[in-house]
Amino acid sequence: MLSVVKGVLCVEAGINLHTIPDEIDVFRMDTRVYPGHCRLLQERRAHTRFIQITNSLCDNGYGAVLLSSSLFLDELSPLFTHSFIVDHERAGPSIPGTIHGLCDIDRVPALPCYCPIILQRWAARTRHWPSPVIVQKVVSLGAYLTPVGFKGSDYKHMEWRMCFNTGETELVNNLNSTQTQVYVMLKMIVKDVLKPCKKEVTSYVIKNIVLWQAENNPQHNFYKRSFLYWLHDGLRDLKTAIVTQHLSYYMIPERNLMAASGLQDKQQSKWVAVITDMMDEGPRVILRLQRIRQAVIASPEPMLWFSKIRMELEMLELEAFIRTAQCSDEPDVILQEINRRQDEILMEVKQRMRIDGCAVNHLKDIFFRILM
Repeated sequence: MLSVVKGVLCVEAGINLHTIPDEIDVFRMDTRVYPGHCRLLQERRAHTRFIQITNSLCDNGYGAVLLSSSLFLDELSPLFTHSFIVDHERAGPSIPGTIHGLCDIDRVPALPCYCPIILQRWAARTRHWPSPVIVQKVVSLGAYLTPVGFKGSDYKHMEWRMCFNTGETELVNNLNSTQTQVYVMLKMIVKDVLKPCKKEVTSYVIKNIVLWQAENNPQHNFYKRSFLYWLHDGLRDLKTAIVTQHLSYYMIPERNLMAASGLQDKQQSKWVAVITDMMDEGPRVILRLQRIRQAVIASPEPMLWFSKIRMELEMLELEAFIRTAQCSDEPDVILQEINRRQDEILMEVKQRMRIDGCAVNHLKDIFFRILM
């Protein structure tokens, strides 16, 4: 969940500051660092600014003022403390926590970023997917900067990472059912089979593999009976990323998502062997996943129904977080519709639980337990 700081804007070099209201604190992006990252130089100070911003400023020794990502994260962290949330150790720019002991969340402070050149470079690529309409929508959704530098940089405490969360959410929402199933299955394989301990391979890597799949192949090839083919293709891409320690970021291909992953040779060899075995197994690879194996043996229909319910709730909750951040000061019709649909889904689950003879809890409890 991104928590976007208001009253601040980070811009690419060459942006006309006269088009930006005076009450906005403006920082210029210096991208002469590892791809997908930048440093932030104070370009124009607003009349008033958040104390957390002031406390995160540093002199670079050459007359310029930089905004430190590590200081910014230190300053913002106390603002996320709540009595009903148990905080965990920070992970990169994320402040993880657990709500009421049931639902895990990741809170990430971020700054809005205006970078039309970077987004237009992405939009101009030759592609099979998504449609031009969706491409332009992704461009219009803009970007954000999160307070984390490149792991291998000596100056990571001063660097920020570019991200396109709202745009990527739009892209994932436009995957067809086969692509979505491949995405979910690959995430489960990473979590339940590879079981990375230090995030050497993450679900974000899987998302990028699936997005590249979608862009580089005709959409009519992604039909229901092609699921196993594309799962095999995704496993091959994952294996290649682990072997070569390279996977291009979908939005900024110059950034390598596997750089400085911390993957050790022994772990690398083990995962390559496991993935090779899975690729050789064909359709039986699905039975490696204990939850799916048990569900298929017991009854496939409830498993498919629950997977669909959970996926829709996850998508709705992510969209709700985004809309809340964007429209916190005014009523939002879309947010109201999201809440209505969530309640509708939870009522359906509640009714099914009652039919199956299960104890029926409050909708709030059902919601948290589905997303656990």
